[in-house]
Amino acid sequence: MAKPKLLLIGSTAACSGKSATILGLGHQLQAEHIKLAYGKPLGTYFETGTGGQPFEADLRFVADTLQLPDSQLHAPFLALDPATLRAYLRDGSPTDYTQVWHDYAAAIAADLALLEGPSTLTEGRLFNLSIEQMATSADAAVLLVVRYDNIALVDDLLDARLLFGDRLFGVLINDVPEPDLAILDTELRPFLERQGIPVFGLLPRNALLRSVSVRELTKQLQAKVLCREDRLDLMVESLTIGAMNVNSALEYFRRERNMAVVTGGDRSELQMAALETSTNCLILTGHTPPPDFILSRAEDLEVPILSVDLDTLSTVEIADRAFGQVRMQEPIKVQCMQELIAKHFDTQRFLANLGLEPAAVS
Repeated sequence: MAKPKLLLIGSTAACSGKSATILGLGHQLQAEHIKLAYGKPLGTYFETGTGGQPFEADLRFVADTLQLPDSQLHAPFLALDPATLRAYLRDGSPTDYTQVWHDYAAAIAADLALLEGPSTLTEGRLFNLSIEQMATSADAAVLLVVRYDNIALVDDLLDARLLFGDRLFGVLINDVPEPDLAILDTELRPFLERQGIPVFGLLPRNALLRSVSVRELTKQLQAKVLCREDRLDLMVESLTIGAMNVNSALEYFRRERNMAVVTGGDRSELQMAALETSTNCLILTGHTPPPDFILSRAEDLEVPILSVDLDTLSTVEIADRAFGQVRMQEPIKVQCMQELIAKHFDTQRFLANLGLEPAAVS
């Protein structure tokens, strides 16, 4: 069998959309009958599974979504968690992680291996496993996923070109606001292409992908579910504080959609106002239970109500942080990302640049 092509999916900053890109791109490549492998050499999101054994949550989710057999999965060989970092700083390690990584990559058998790399250009350097070090030692190419902030990201990409040289296979710019798409397409994309940086896609900002499930908010806030525990899969796109008079609140609430509204448990008039607008979750603070008529109305409208043992400021800080660290764990988000990749990512150019051809279907 020909040597598999190794593609490290990296980013310049955390939460840029690497896993989401792999899910969307993997779906497109499978449609072209490319035999895929997926690996995540450095683990970051471990959870406890059956029998108390740890497993990497992202690895399992990608595998299940793309229906990859175990033979095409490659689990982390190193956990980038505080305990591992502290142990290494204190005691060092006899392990040659460069060799471990080289052996890991050599064991992959596929047309193309999508390998989820570090979240930044420096993460993993302590173990000689930065994305640049990994690409060099395993003769891998690098696809950078960059979340758009402003046009100044061009400096990051030029710096990446200097760092990776010809190993920089290309970039995907993610989460671009609609008004900026034309500028990036007509000005930034041609400039980067002239610098030898292929731009395979510009993905427009999507509210659903930036959203967080009520279930995740419940987990992050350690909240008690007062009603509609069966509706925790509802997605929340924005966070609103209910602390004004009811007339002002109604006007404010009507501007938003699919909200989570944080308000005091004693503010039943604001709770009712929120329920009559586009609210997907009520989060109540202050240790005061809502009156029965609020619970009844929420039951009818299928809106979960959460109760937290936190003040309003702490609640908002934790919930707001959840939006910035959203992981791809909901099927509706996967479908959304697959549709965005299908529409806005140049899969045919991607395959051609890799030297891969779609497999013939017998």
